[in-house]
Amino acid sequence: MILNSLDQVLEIAKSKPARRIVVAAAADEHALAAVHMAMKDNIVSPILVGDDKAIEKIAKEIEFPVKNAEIINESNPVEACRIAVNIIRDGEAKILMKGLVGTADLLRIILNRETGIGRGVTMTHAALIECPNYHKLLCVTDAGMNIAPGIKEKIDIVKNAVAIYKKLRLDNPKVAVLAAVEVVNEKMQATIDAAMLTQMNRRGQIKDCIIDGPFAFDNVVSREACEYKGIVTEVGGDADIVLCPELETGNTLYKTLTYLAGGTAASVLLGAAVPVVLNSRTDSDRSKLMSLALAAALE
Repeated sequence: MILNSLDQVLEIAKSKPARRIVVAAAADEHALAAVHMAMKDNIVSPILVGDDKAIEKIAKEIEFPVKNAEIINESNPVEACRIAVNIIRDGEAKILMKGLVGTADLLRIILNRETGIGRGVTMTHAALIECPNYHKLLCVTDAGMNIAPGIKEKIDIVKNAVAIYKKLRLDNPKVAVLAAVEVVNEKMQATIDAAMLTQMNRRGQIKDCIIDGPFAFDNVVSREACEYKGIVTEVGGDADIVLCPELETGNTLYKTLTYLAGGTAASVLLGAAVPVVLNSRTDSDRSKLMSLALAAALE
């Protein structure tokens, strides 16, 4: 199977019972609007933690059906995050979504060793991007979490991304390790890491995927570019996942594909006990819906 549209992710999410989602600091128009869209497709059933008066005011303005949601009143955004994480810990919800609260505040509570929901692995950001100029979905990782990952963190980033594809019923996704060039250069750490990851995959140390690299970005998405440069590869030009060398590259690639190339992204944070959705206010309505659909499809 090839994942060539986010609609396929949406259909997988819709084929399952509605997932319980808890929204931390839920008095946020953009978060509630996204949840409302997902409720219409029976993807999620919400618990809203936040200022109940503010939630009800926003709900009235956007015609959000509060009668179909559980509301827990907590006006302090940080305390709302703590309550939301406790709900996840107690098994009462399967998706966590950020509302009107700082990302750092939410992550601090998620990653608390005693009361959080971390799993002892690196938390990573992954975005499935549907781009008009590419023949399948392209998973860009990491575009929002790890600033300068070392080889250990890159292994976790790959494993988390591969887990998405396993949940979406696609075996052995192709992982392209991105660098500025397609040859190993001892002065460019990204190329050295790419060679290590490729060899680890070939030796069975990283499983359930096919890794190759280093690749410049043209080699990631263009078979013709690989042939022109004499690169013999099963991954180049047909990648499912592109592993970025650091956050600046990942974030720039993610935004370039969405803002300039007309792409739509579904993104989640992975590595916690449940998927975490951090929609941006500037995301399109379709992107917000698809992020929730992806989180639901993974549970």
